[in-house]
Amino acid sequence: MNREQLFEQIRKKRSFLCVGLDTDIKKLPAHLQNLPAQDAIFTFNKAIIDATAPYCIAYKPNLAFYECFGVEGWIAFEQTVKYIRENYPEQFIIADAKRGDIGNTSMLYARSFFEHLDLDAVTVAPYMGEDSVKPFLGYEGKWVICLALTSNKGSQDFQLTRCDGTEERLFEKVLRTAQTWGTPEQMMFVVGATQGKLFEDIRKVAPDSFLLVPGIGAQGGSLQEVVKYGMNSQCGLIVNSSRAIIYADSTENFAVVAGQKAAEVAREMDECLTSKGL
Repeated sequence: MNREQLFEQIRKKRSFLCVGLDTDIKKLPAHLQNLPAQDAIFTFNKAIIDATAPYCIAYKPNLAFYECFGVEGWIAFEQTVKYIRENYPEQFIIADAKRGDIGNTSMLYARSFFEHLDLDAVTVAPYMGEDSVKPFLGYEGKWVICLALTSNKGSQDFQLTRCDGTEERLFEKVLRTAQTWGTPEQMMFVVGATQGKLFEDIRKVAPDSFLLVPGIGAQGGSLQEVVKYGMNSQCGLIVNSSRAIIYADSTENFAVVAGQKAAEVAREMDECLTSKGL
């Protein structure tokens, strides 16, 4: 999916919502918890996807929630991706994997996510530099989503530090450097919703890039602040919500409630787009 197709989905659905499929068996409704891990995960995901697809433009499975179950988890992950591809082909699918290793290893990670699984995007950690990211950029129509400024408390340990006695902060250096590796047609950046007004600084460095924004809902980030400081002329935002949607209800009615929560967020996003003339 290219940049214009992604923006077209945002305009069509009046939403820039990404639903995070962080499927934790211990948090699933009781009637699913006695199933084998593979069946429990996929049954839950399928119901969530069917309920939320009209209101979102992307899904983001976090690999940790699948890898912890070994083969069963990987099969459930692949089933989930296949189900979205076959039933909701307009959806943008992000593997939240945070990969980042030396070139030949990254090449195999890229092959796994973009050839074997045919995902649209994968999150990567840029700490090891250009040769750890470049292999992911060799696939037409696929996206690298590079960690820049994250939502967690520990982001202050490194990401906000000044570089080499200058006023440039590490996250700004990451943004500037990474944009020499790829274009806004193939590279996005992760910026946490809890960073608020710092989105202004992000946009000074990366005005045209799409941003994947986790952290609204359970993590307390403000959608209104993200839009105020981070939206550009093509929206430029994919805002993720996971727990606040998928775990909004713990009964057999969980999927209906998840759909209602996604619809509420989508309505807010429609208002945000309208207020920006989009």
